[in-house]
Amino acid sequence: MPKLLVIGYVWPEPKSSAAGTRMMQLLKFFQNENYQITFATTARETDNKADLNELGIQSEKIKLNDADFDVFLEDLMPHIVLFDRFMVEEQFGWRVDTVCPEAIKILDTEDLHFLRKARHQSFKENKKAEEIYFDSDLAKREIAAIYRCDLSLIISEIELKLLTSKFQVPESILQYLPFLLKEISEKEQLNLPVFEDRKDFISIGNFLHEPNWNAVLYLKEKIWPQIRKALPEAKMQVYGAYPSQKVLNLLNSKENFIINGWAESSREVMRDSRVCLAPIQFGAGLKGKLVEAMQNGTASVTTKIGAEGINGQLAWNGFITESDNEFIEKSIELYTNDQLWEKQLKLGFDIINKRFNKQEHIENFRKKLSLIQNDLERHRLTNFTGKMLKHHLHKSTYFMSRFIEEKNKKFL
Repeated sequence: MPKLLVIGYVWPEPKSSAAGTRMMQLLKFFQNENYQITFATTARETDNKADLNELGIQSEKIKLNDADFDVFLEDLMPHIVLFDRFMVEEQFGWRVDTVCPEAIKILDTEDLHFLRKARHQSFKENKKAEEIYFDSDLAKREIAAIYRCDLSLIISEIELKLLTSKFQVPESILQYLPFLLKEISEKEQLNLPVFEDRKDFISIGNFLHEPNWNAVLYLKEKIWPQIRKALPEAKMQVYGAYPSQKVLNLLNSKENFIINGWAESSREVMRDSRVCLAPIQFGAGLKGKLVEAMQNGTASVTTKIGAEGINGQLAWNGFITESDNEFIEKSIELYTNDQLWEKQLKLGFDIINKRFNKQEHIENFRKKLSLIQNDLERHRLTNFTGKMLKHHLHKSTYFMSRFIEEKNKKFL
């Protein structure tokens, strides 16, 4: 039985974030391919983490800059190593290359971190993101990690195009792999709550993710006051894991702005809601909250950044807006017009079934992985930049890590 080692940045929390859901989808794929899976991470355990052992996945705690990881690798000798975000590849990739050089290295980028950070800076400084990321140390680090791996999973077509066209990364080491979702049948669509059975607006998202906090603050200060004037009985229901005190301070029952914190079932609260609001100002990747809204028949209003990579050329299941006034106007219209709501939400089912077809994307991923497995040597020979970057990283990281190891021994 082939072995897969996943080195996680955090423990997967599918009920807290889209990143957690994404990781569980990847684990399920490799389980179905009959891999023996070990999930290892340096992160502390959380109450919301998935029970991997119950799923037949072995879990291990590992340490940074510790030679015990090399022993762990030697004992396991995985056929594939999957890195959860580029920072993990930086920390452990050189050790994998040293101990098990024949293991295929896969990087799941989640989203392009350098793009998200550049857009955040762009938002704050009123600059174009391109003016920032082309001279970004984070971009250099992340793209270097992509080159050092045999294959990198890219969740958004927009990000795939950015890497291939702007940064000239070869397509041979990239794989477009969005959320892997099952088709929503007509029967399932008909069983969802209808307009009259739903109420209130919803916003949902992990508050450890800066774009989510910013979007809720934007809702509170810029959007909700005008919506409430038009719809005084409606409530703004805000959900999300790990709300800090600054998030909880936004609670104002008199203004019907409700901070609920973590939702035991995001699916249920989404199905109870009539319209999902996501005034996202910056970010990258795919916005899980908007995809989940589509899955549960909840119409949505968002921005171009929020919708990016989700609908392609298909019509949105609500509205994509370009100004605060338009966002407010369309939110009110969608909430109050049952015929419009019914028409728009159906578009979301079309997006899920055509853009996130699980079987189609799994088959493409399986084919790409098989090509690499069948001729790994040739695949690596065509990626000279990756070999060069490995060489230099190994030289610098090896000595730094050894220095830290020796330093740590003095304190034991």
